Amino acid sequence: MLVGTYNPLLVAISYVVAAFASYVALDMAGRIAASDGWASRSWLIGGAVAMGFGIWSMHFLGMLAFQLPIPQGYDLAVTLYSLLIAICSSAYALHVVSGRDLPMRKLGVAALILGAGIAAMHYVGMEAMHMQPGIDYHPGWFALSIVIAIAAAGAALWIAFSLRREGAGVVRARSLAALVMGVAVVGMHYTGMAAAGFPEGSICGAAIAGGISPQWLASLVGATTFAILGLALTTSILDRRLQERTTLLSDSLKKANQELTYLALHDNLTKLPNRLLLEDRLEHAIRRAVRNGNRFALLFVDLDGFKAVNDAYGHPVGDRLLLQVARHLAAEIRAEDTLARLGGDEFVVLADIKEPGDAATLADKLLQTVSMPVQIEGGELNVTGSIGIAIFGADGTSARELMTNADAAMYSAKDQGRNAYCFFEPSMNRGAHAELALIQDLRRALALDQFTLNYQPKLRAPDGPLVGLEALLRWHHPERGLVMPDTFIPLAEKTGLILEIGRWVINEACRQLMEWRALGRDVPSVSVNLSATQFRSPGLLGKIKEALARHGMPPSSLILEITESTAMHDPEASLAILQRLSALGVQISIDDFGTGYSSLLYLKRLPASELKIDRAFVKDLVAGSEDAAIVSAIIALGRTLNLSVIAEGVETEAQQRLLTELGCTSLQGFHFGMPGDAAAIGARL
Repeated sequence: MLVGTYNPLLVAISYVVAAFASYVALDMAGRIAASDGWASRSWLIGGAVAMGFGIWSMHFLGMLAFQLPIPQGYDLAVTLYSLLIAICSSAYALHVVSGRDLPMRKLGVAALILGAGIAAMHYVGMEAMHMQPGIDYHPGWFALSIVIAIAAAGAALWIAFSLRREGAGVVRARSLAALVMGVAVVGMHYTGMAAAGFPEGSICGAAIAGGISPQWLASLVGATTFAILGLALTTSILDRRLQERTTLLSDSLKKANQELTYLALHDNLTKLPNRLLLEDRLEHAIRRAVRNGNRFALLFVDLDGFKAVNDAYGHPVGDRLLLQVARHLAAEIRAEDTLARLGGDEFVVLADIKEPGDAATLADKLLQTVSMPVQIEGGELNVTGSIGIAIFGADGTSARELMTNADAAMYSAKDQGRNAYCFFEPSMNRGAHAELALIQDLRRALALDQFTLNYQPKLRAPDGPLVGLEALLRWHHPERGLVMPDTFIPLAEKTGLILEIGRWVINEACRQLMEWRALGRDVPSVSVNLSATQFRSPGLLGKIKEALARHGMPPSSLILEITESTAMHDPEASLAILQRLSALGVQISIDDFGTGYSSLLYLKRLPASELKIDRAFVKDLVAGSEDAAIVSAIIALGRTLNLSVIAEGVETEAQQRLLTELGCTSLQGFHFGMPGDAAAIGARL
C-alpha cells in the first residue's frame, strides 16, 4: 500500500474551516427561524450555499493535507457534484431546524439523511481522484465514518435547533457548539480517510487526464470558501443588528401605543377610568346581566359645593381635593367594581348587587367617605356628596338609559337638600325631558325671530316726566305661547345661549331707542339687564361698542343693570369690569339692591349712577313698617353716594306717595302702566 502523509498546517486549517462553517450554519438557522415568507426562503438558500461550501471546503482542505508519493489531481465535474451534494444536504438540515418543533423521530430520520449526504459528499469527492486501481476501503473504518457522519448530523441538528433563537449568551453558546461540531465533521472526514487504502503502483487518473491540480484547487477552495462564509456571516450579523433595532423600535412603539391607550381610557388627574372606559365596562356588565340574570347598580356621585372650593382656593387645591376623594372612594368599592371619573366633580360607581338594598348600603358608605375631612394646605376641607342610583332592568336596559336616569336621580338628591342619595323614579325624567325640549326650542328661537322686547317706563317721582325705559325680554313660543324670562333665562344661562341672546337684546334696545328719537319721541335712556354670565364674558365690552356704533347712539343713553349679587360675587373683578364699562360712557345701575350682601367699602368704589330698590321691599310697603325703614336707609345711602334711587314694583298710589315722601328719585311699576311692545309704547310716548 502507498503510504500517505498529512500536512499538519492544512489539517489545522481544515478544522478551522469546519468550525467556522458550523458557526455560520448555526447563525443561519437562527436567521431562518426569525424570518418568514420570502425572507425565510432567501436565508434558507443563502444558508445552504454557505454551509455546503463550508463542509465541502473542509473536505478538500483535508484532501490537500493528505499527500501521496504520486502526482494528484481532481476531476472538476465530480468535484462540483460533491459540492452540490453538500449544498443539498445543508439545505435539508436548515429546513429541518427551522420548523416549529423537532421530535426525536424526526431528528433521527433527519440525522440519517443528512449524515448519508455528508458521507456521500466525502466519498464522491474521493472518487474525483480517479485512482487506478480503485481505492481499497477498510469495512470497519468505512462503517465507522458513516456512523460518525450520522451522529455528527444528529448532534448538529439538535444544537442548531436549540440555539436558533436570539438572546443573551447565544453567541457564546454558538461558538462553543461550533467548535464541537467542527470536531465531529473533521472526525468523520479523517475516519473516512483512514478507511481508504491505496495499493502499490496506484496512479491518479485525474492527474494524468488533466484534472484540477492541488494548487489550483487550494486557491479555488480557499478564496471561494472564505468569501462565501465571510459574506454570509457578515450579512447575518448586519441582519441581526437591523432586527435588534427593529425589535427595539417595535417595543418602543408598542409601549407608546400602550401608554396612549391608557391615556385615552383613563382620567388624567385621578388615573381612574374615564367615560370611554366606563361605557365599555357598562356594555360588558349589561351583556353579562342579560346572559346570567344577575343585577348591577349605577351610582352617579356629584360633590356638593366643589365649585365654591375652586373659587375660594383655586384649581390646584380643587385638584388635590378630587385626588383625595377619588382615593377614598376607590378604597370603599370591591376589586370587581368600577369607579370612574366623568370630569369635574362627577364620579360613577358600577357595582354588582343582589337587591336594591345593597346599592343603598353602598351609597351610604360612599356618602360617609366623601364627607371625610380632607387635609389641604395645612387645613381641613369638608365637602358632601349627592348620589343618584339606577338599577339595571328596573331603571333601564341600555347604557344611555342608566346614565341618564342615575344623573336625574342625583339632581333629585341635590334638590332634597344634598348629602343624600336617591333611587331613580320615572317622574324625575319627565321634568328633565321637558327641560331638554325647551332648551332645543330655545336654540332655534333667535334664528326664528321669536324674541321681542317689551318696555316699561321709569318716571321721576312722583308721576313724571319720563326718565327712561327698561327693556324686558319676551319669548313668543309657537306652541307654548308667551314664555316669561324666569322660565327660560336660567336655561339660557346653563347652556351658554345667554351670550347670544344678550347681544341681541343690547342691539335691539339701541336700535329701538334711536328709531323713536328719529320719530321725535323723547326717550332719555333705555335700560338693559345683564346676566352674570354676560357680565363676566370677555366679549361684553366689544359687543356694547359695536351696538352703540351701529346705531349712532350716545353711550350715556344706555343703562346697564347688574344685580347686587352679581356685582359682589367677586368684588375686585367686578370693579375692573364696571370701570371699563363706565369709561365707555354707559351708565351703571345696581339692580335688586338690598337682597345681596354688599360691602359698603366696595359699593362706594363702584362707578354706578343708580340704585334700584328690589320689589320685595315695595310689595308690602306701608308707613312705619320694617320695609319702610329699609327703603329709607337705602335712599339715604344712595344720596350719600350721590346716586339716583329708583324703586321698582310700584303698584298702588299709596306706595307711590310713600316712596316719594321717603325721597326716592324715580319710580317704576304697573301703577304707571303695564310693559308693552315697541308699537304700544311708541303710541303712549
